[in-house]
Amino acid sequence: MAEGRLFTIAGGQIVPVILYTFVGLYDRALVAASHLLDKGVDYASAQGISESEMLNWRLIDDMQPLSFQLMVLVNFSQQWTARVAGLPVPEWIRLEQDLPTFRQKIAEARDYLAALTPEQFEGRDDVPISYKITDGLEPTLPAGRWLSGFATTNLYFHLSTLYGILRAHGVPIGKADLFAAGF
Repeated sequence: MAEGRLFTIAGGQIVPVILYTFVGLYDRALVAASHLLDKGVDYASAQGISESEMLNWRLIDDMQPLSFQLMVLVNFSQQWTARVAGLPVPEWIRLEQDLPTFRQKIAEARDYLAALTPEQFEGRDDVPISYKITDGLEPTLPAGRWLSGFATTNLYFHLSTLYGILRAHGVPIGKADLFAAGF
């Protein structure tokens, strides 16, 4: 089993963190997204709402639509694990997808994650990675920090936003639906 690098957390406790464990975490996020998407489709269909209209639902007018949340979930789950493992970064999927394509992309992302191994992450905690977030903002951080902080925070932000969009539009979901993949 891969050895984790020691990190200090709140209260001074030191716990081992193995970067490969984020692969399973990201897979569970994709399962939850797929489950939420299915619930949204069922609800929209029962209400006579088209799939394309559902994919354009927003939490509030100036926020990105449901389709954007799905795009980021798929992209981040593959691309950040690849960067941290030192692998070629999978191509960014576009926003302009239909429902069957999003379902296919989620399945492909899960297959990608399933093919990763603990050995690909060993010793990579402190490997510096530079990433351009926007013009004028291209930080260089250790791989472990990118994955445990930036990528994971963003992944769960977009999963939560997907959930919020569906709830705001009346889809009957609850907290348990975020645990569709188990604990």
